[in-house]
Amino acid sequence: MKKSEFLSELQERLVGLNESDLNRSLDYYAEMIEDRMEDGISEEEAVSAIGTPGEVASEILAEMPLTKIIKARVKPNRRMAAWEVVLLVLGSPVWFSLLIALFAVVFSLYIAFWSVIISLWVAELSLGLGALAGVGMLPNAIAQGNVLAGIALFGAGIFLAGLTILGYYGCGYATKGLCFLCKKTFRLIKSCFIRKEAVR
Repeated sequence: MKKSEFLSELQERLVGLNESDLNRSLDYYAEMIEDRMEDGISEEEAVSAIGTPGEVASEILAEMPLTKIIKARVKPNRRMAAWEVVLLVLGSPVWFSLLIALFAVVFSLYIAFWSVIISLWVAELSLGLGALAGVGMLPNAIAQGNVLAGIALFGAGIFLAGLTILGYYGCGYATKGLCFLCKKTFRLIKSCFIRKEAVR
């Protein structure tokens, strides 16, 4: 693929971005291709080393803030007719209420998931404190002459320490999993505003 073809297809895939962001991206990749060509490789090799226009466009859009993409995608291409404005205003009690309800449900789910993770870490902390207390009570129990009770507390403390170690890894995996899920969900929401171009 030639540089001009690559840049043309990349421009099509980034349609809807504001002019400055689009030009900045196109200039950056044009310069990258030219730099590689100056190093002695052919134009086709320089283009293929960068990746396909689809991959490059996905990278650019993934790094761009969601607000910028929404602003570029949602901005109307034409002025709205008077009857469209009237319908929009008259329908606002319905669509605005639904939009608020959707936001409330999504936000509530987000808070609920993170509340579960916080609860797991609080339980983990409690296990760790219980382990320390159980092990730390041994000298006190021996000093009071309750050797068997001290040994029982020490054993319980060791058991809780084992649970604490297992729980630490479990909480860590749960936290990483939820972060991964949030990232994927955010990318899914972001992709709703990214126009998919047909691959040539």
